[in-house]
Amino acid sequence: MISTTKLIAIICGLVLSVSATAQTNNPNAAYQPPAFTEADRLKKLEALFPIVDKIYKEYADKNHFPGYAYGIVLDGKLVYAGSGGYTDIDKKIPATTKSMFRIASMSKSFTAMAILKLRDEGKLKLDDPVYLYIPEMKGQKLSKDAPEITIRNLMTHSAGFPEDNPWGDRQLADTDADLIALIKKGISFSNAPGLAYEYSNLGFAMQGYIIKKITGMPYSDYIEKNIWKPLGMNQAQWEYTKVPANELAHGYRWINNNWREEALLHDGIYGAMGGMITSIESFSKYVALHQSAWPVRNDAETGPVKRSSIREMHQPWRFASLNANYKYPSGRACPLAAAYAYGIRWTKDCEGRETVGHTGGLPGFGSNWVIAPEYGLGVIYFANVTYASTSLPNTMVLDTLIRMAQLKPRQLPSSNILTQRRDELIKLLPDFNNAPSSGIFAENFFSDYFTDVMKQEANAIYAKAGKISKVGEVVPENQLRGYFILEGEKANIWVSFTLTPGNPALIQEYHIRAIDK
Repeated sequence: MISTTKLIAIICGLVLSVSATAQTNNPNAAYQPPAFTEADRLKKLEALFPIVDKIYKEYADKNHFPGYAYGIVLDGKLVYAGSGGYTDIDKKIPATTKSMFRIASMSKSFTAMAILKLRDEGKLKLDDPVYLYIPEMKGQKLSKDAPEITIRNLMTHSAGFPEDNPWGDRQLADTDADLIALIKKGISFSNAPGLAYEYSNLGFAMQGYIIKKITGMPYSDYIEKNIWKPLGMNQAQWEYTKVPANELAHGYRWINNNWREEALLHDGIYGAMGGMITSIESFSKYVALHQSAWPVRNDAETGPVKRSSIREMHQPWRFASLNANYKYPSGRACPLAAAYAYGIRWTKDCEGRETVGHTGGLPGFGSNWVIAPEYGLGVIYFANVTYASTSLPNTMVLDTLIRMAQLKPRQLPSSNILTQRRDELIKLLPDFNNAPSSGIFAENFFSDYFTDVMKQEANAIYAKAGKISKVGEVVPENQLRGYFILEGEKANIWVSFTLTPGNPALIQEYHIRAIDK
C-alpha cells in the first residue's frame, strides 16, 4: 500500500512534469512584442513644441478660454506641458500645469476602470443584470420583450436611457437617495437595451452606486484608494471645497462679450459621470497608465489594473457613427469610424490610425484627452469655460505631431514560425517539387491549391521577375500571417501565407504575384 506522503510526491511529480511539458511545447514561448524602430522620437517632437504652444494659445484666445493647460505624454512620460490665462479672473490667479480643473465626463473612464477591477476580483460580472445591485431597476423596460439592463450596457451607453446632457450636468451633487428616488418613479426609456448607442450620464451614476453597493465605500473613495493613490495622482479630488484655493480653477461662461462665473457643484453620486477635479501633471499619470497597457507583452504587471483589462477598455464595444466626410483640422479628408468602449471613445480613420480618449463638458469647463496607442503618444487639454471644445485642438496637435515628426507606429517583428515557414516555402518555389511530403502544409492545402496550377503560376511569375537577388524579411500582419518580397532583376515577387492555429503551425493559405519594381 502506498503511503500518503509517497502518493502526494507522485502527484506533485506528475503535475510538475505536465507543467514542464506544456512549457516545452508552448508554441508561443518565443513571442516578441511590437516595438518602435525609430531613434530620437522625443527629439523629433521637441522641435515641434513651439507649434503646439501656438495651436493651443490661438485656439484659447479665439474661443474665449479664461484659462487653460495642456500636456504631451510620450511613452508614459509627460514630456511637455504649458498653460495660459487665469483660473480665477477676479484674483488674477494664473493657470499652471498644477491648476486643478473639473474634467467632467473624462471622469467616466475612472468609474469604468473601477468596475473592471471589481470584475477582475470576481465581485461582479459585466453581464450581470443591474437589478442585482439596484433592485429598484427590476422589470424596468421599454417593452415586455426587452432584456434586462446589464452593467455592460451602462458602461457602453446602450442601456436605452435617453441622452441626458445638459440635464445630467446639473445633477452632480445628487445623493444616493436622490438617484434611487428617481429610479423608483420609473425610468423613461428612449430605446430598448443593447440596440443603440445613446450617451447617458445616468448610466454612469448607476455604476457609481454599484461600486458602493459591492465595496461598502463611496465610488469616490474606492477610486481614490485603488487608482489615484497607486498612480501617485496627488492632485485629484471630487469635492471642490477640498482643493486649495490657489489651485482650484473657477468655471466661467462667455456671454454678452464677458465672462460670467458658474457655480461649482458639490460631489454627489453623479460625480461618477463627471465630477473629478485634477491637474495636467496628475492626469498625465493616468494617461501613462493607459499607454502602458500597450503592447501586449510578457512583462510583470505593475499597474493597479491588469493591462489586459485596460486594453479591453479601449475596444469598440458599441458602434456610434461613421463619418464618410470627416476632415482633419488641416483640411485633409479622411473618413472616420467612431464607437464607444468602456468609459472611453474609440476612433479609427481611413489610414488605420486608432485613438482612444474622452471629452468632458460641464457648465464652466471643457476638457479632452486622447492617445494613439500604437504611436505611444497622447495629448491633454483643460479649459475653464462652459463646454469648451477642446477636442478639436487636441486632434490638431496629435495629427500635427505624428505627421510632421513622421512618427511610425510600433512594428511587429516576425515570429520565428513565420520566418521558418518563409525559408521552407522558398526552397519549394517555383516548382513545388515534393511539396506534399515536405511537412509544412496543412491538411487542407492540397485540396484548395493544386500543385500543377501553383507550379505553372509560380514559374510564369519567376520568368517575369528574372534572376532573384534578395529575399526580403517577413512583414507580419500578426503572429501567423505575413508576406515577403523576392527582389528580381526585372520585377519583384510578392508572396503571402497564413498559418494554422495548431502546433506546429502549418501553411493553410498561400498567394503569389508579380509586382513592378
